[in-house]
Amino acid sequence: MNDKRYLTVNALTKYIKRKFDADPHLQDVMVKGEISNFKQHSSGHMYFTLKDEKARVLAVMFSRYNHMMKFSPENGMKVLIRGDLTVYEPSGQYQIYIKEMQPDGIGDLYLAYEQLKEKLEKEGLFSAESKKPIPKFPKTVGVVTSPTGAAIRDIITTIKRRYPVANILIFPALVQGGQAAPSIVKAIQMANSREEADVLIIGRGGGSIEELWAFNEEIVAKSIFHSRIPIISAVGHETDFTIADFVADLRAPTPTGAAEMAVPHIEDLSERIFNRQSRMIRALKEQLNLQNERLARIQKSYAFRYPHKLYEQKLEQVDKWTEQLQRGSKKLFELKAEEWINLQKRLKRSHPNERIDEAKLHQEKVQKSLNRAIATIFALKEKDFSHMLTTLEALSPLKIMDRGYSLVYSDEGKLIKTVNQVKRNEQIKVKVSDGAIHCLVTDIEE
Repeated sequence: MNDKRYLTVNALTKYIKRKFDADPHLQDVMVKGEISNFKQHSSGHMYFTLKDEKARVLAVMFSRYNHMMKFSPENGMKVLIRGDLTVYEPSGQYQIYIKEMQPDGIGDLYLAYEQLKEKLEKEGLFSAESKKPIPKFPKTVGVVTSPTGAAIRDIITTIKRRYPVANILIFPALVQGGQAAPSIVKAIQMANSREEADVLIIGRGGGSIEELWAFNEEIVAKSIFHSRIPIISAVGHETDFTIADFVADLRAPTPTGAAEMAVPHIEDLSERIFNRQSRMIRALKEQLNLQNERLARIQKSYAFRYPHKLYEQKLEQVDKWTEQLQRGSKKLFELKAEEWINLQKRLKRSHPNERIDEAKLHQEKVQKSLNRAIATIFALKEKDFSHMLTTLEALSPLKIMDRGYSLVYSDEGKLIKTVNQVKRNEQIKVKVSDGAIHCLVTDIEE
């Protein structure tokens, strides 16, 4: 068999790959579909499947193309892509290498805006609890914006017109382009480090979403959130909303509106001061009139017109109170004297000698009762004892022995009741009424 007619798998795959790479219709292909099996490698490369209702194709987007995207791809997202079709030799599968990708139906900037807004809201950067109060009477107003734009002129003009006593510090920053976000962050950090501004206005004039995009960057949002100085956001027109507006302590519809919110109107302050001064003068006059009327009433009072009569009246009251005091003292003295006599009587009844005499009498009575009880018990016990002696004497074996009976014991002292308990030549003891007889057994009869 001639093997030279057969191609290797590797050679076949290389041939197909060259065909793909040489076909101009497979270069810069525009495809739309839905993302599935999305995975972003630690290297930054993206791998996923692009599919529709009837087919699917593997897709790869290297980090050198995806790092500039404004949104984050997700499973289920419909996208528009541009890329080259080729064959991945190790697996023999064709796949598309993506150069550009954008959401299908909405702009990538709008999608990135919504994604970042949702993320920062979950992190708590928009919460009302984190908002710092705007000072009512700032001495110095800081402004972060382009020094050449129309916004800075509007802010300066408005502050000088409304509150000319305030100082204005300008922190120049780029507000458009790729370097705008780092420039804004640097200006905010500089304002915080100098610690001169009481409030900070950050903004620029109106424009497209691309022109305002620097104020939708995450680094700008977090720099505003961590600022120690209260920040008023004034980006674009009244209908423009940026991430900076949600994070800032206060949002103004325009730069001019931010200047109006940052400082009070000096004419309003003058009018308020004048009104308060008028109210204070009016209140002082009313208080003075009230005190004068009170003084006039006091001067016309009975005590000031007839002081001697009032004095005499008080002397009479003192005499009455003195008599009441004497009567009360006497009554109280008599009451206390009676209580003292009663206490003496109670003390006498409770004197220790009286208690001792009573105790002696009681002890004598108890002793007599105890002696009588003991004598009675002794007589009863003596009678019982005599009765027991009579009974015991009647039952005593000695009485039986007096009638000629005796008791026989072995050498061990055991009472012998039968002939079986003794043997010949054994010593026994016979106890009679007046003593004991030691005997030797010579014979046994049954």
